[in-house]
Amino acid sequence: MILHKLLASMVRPERDSIGGEYPVELDEAFIGGKARGVGSGHHLMATVMGAVEVRPRKDAEDRAAKHCQAHEGGIPLKKLVYAGRLRLRMIESRHSPELIPFITENVTQGSLIRTDGFARYQCLPDLGYRHDPMVVSGDPEKLDAPLPMIHLVFSNLKTWILGTHHGRIEPHHLQAYLNEYVFRFNRRFYPMTAFNSILGLAARSVSPTYEQLYSGTWRHPAS
Repeated sequence: MILHKLLASMVRPERDSIGGEYPVELDEAFIGGKARGVGSGHHLMATVMGAVEVRPRKDAEDRAAKHCQAHEGGIPLKKLVYAGRLRLRMIESRHSPELIPFITENVTQGSLIRTDGFARYQCLPDLGYRHDPMVVSGDPEKLDAPLPMIHLVFSNLKTWILGTHHGRIEPHHLQAYLNEYVFRFNRRFYPMTAFNSILGLAARSVSPTYEQLYSGTWRHPAS
């Protein structure tokens, strides 16, 4: 109960949108355990939408020069960039009406957004974004190269859920744990700032009552 009161405070109401001068990688992932007794081809996993900034490392030029001296060929992208601010939200599916509002509410207009070739993303230029779609012809292995950062985020998220929560999170509470992951991720370089932030946010936020939490009527804030 105390944990959920803290989780309810992990979305800063006045948070800024991400992107701007930094490109944003955008994708979806299935989160959840294996389904049993629901038939072949069906699953009970939740769809999570993610957007993450791709920021250049301050020493990117030095890293590139050092790599070129020691190796032939190009330098891996992960050596030159790192993940900036992150946003995660549970949606019904990638076809749901929630897809576009997630983008407009979280990504600064005018930002460069990199996605796969999903048709729903074709409207992004009309919404004021620069769009760089990566068409991979249905081959998920090819997607790791053009969208490495968001896939790394999803991989770490799944590992965190499996390790900390043993892979089991009720779908109606999943957004709360996504908020926790985003809160920790965005403040991973400043742990003391994170501690002070959660204390300040908890002191002025509305948290669920026991009845709201366990009856399912409480709506977790979306990151």
